[in-house]
Amino acid sequence: MTSVAVQATTPTAPVAPNAPAIWAPLGLTPQRALRVLGMRRSGNHAICNWLQRNAPEGRALFLNNCRAGGDPFRSHKVIEVSGQRFGNDLPEAATAAGEGALLLVSYEDSSHAGFGAERPLSGPLPDAAFDAEILIYRSPLNWLASLLRKLQDNPGYGALDRLAILTRALATYSALLAEVLEAPARGVVPICYDTWVADELSRARLLQRLGLPCRDNGLGAVQSFGGGPTFQKEARAPQELTPGTRWQEMAADAEYQALLRLLPLDRDLMARLARLFPEEAARLDRIARRPLFDAEDLA
Repeated sequence: MTSVAVQATTPTAPVAPNAPAIWAPLGLTPQRALRVLGMRRSGNHAICNWLQRNAPEGRALFLNNCRAGGDPFRSHKVIEVSGQRFGNDLPEAATAAGEGALLLVSYEDSSHAGFGAERPLSGPLPDAAFDAEILIYRSPLNWLASLLRKLQDNPGYGALDRLAILTRALATYSALLAEVLEAPARGVVPICYDTWVADELSRARLLQRLGLPCRDNGLGAVQSFGGGPTFQKEARAPQELTPGTRWQEMAADAEYQALLRLLPLDRDLMARLARLFPEEAARLDRIARRPLFDAEDLA
């Protein structure tokens, strides 16, 4: 389940300097500011924790799950300082992180679709305020399996509720994959969670590209955001996790099979999957060619 997206090796295009005026409301001027976009259940928090552990001065301020289009200094859901939860007081968190800390601003289930110069993704912060942008994505079969199981664990959702949520998520996932394919031209850094988990050398190269030192290139502790791992809730060490087999664990689930029938109906999504995940695209194509029920069954 490994992406074949080519990770460009050229440095991220330079942007305007981080003028202190931009960061005045934050209370510190970061040494580096990174913006992260990714779908839920794609390893966002594991990757963001890894980035914090490799902050230039060993200090980081993480604004998690900000609202797309809003002010990240006001719309974040959780704050972390150097990998540790820090209440909701941003000025205190900025003081604890200290001048020159790494700043991470993350968005979940978001893409640049619908945002631009007239409506910036980060509200008052222009795109040029960030030294680099990261797109986190995951193989479709594992991502869907994890997200569906997470929704099934919530007794407040019925099957139709889950289907509505998942079809909306698929539209955003497709838009994010389009941005992943455009990443080399835009100087954006794509991170495929499947590859990130499995390849230590790939992680080291990503740190170099992001301008971060390689202080701790391990997988870190199992993250508790979003309830932690969907399938292995008792796991305490990353070595215990098997994120590449989620699709096998859900293969016989009727809802999961129905979703896999839906994917091939979107030609744009399938074209993107064919370039990024050709093996999974081939599996989905085989599913699409399986016979449907007879019209007489509706009589």
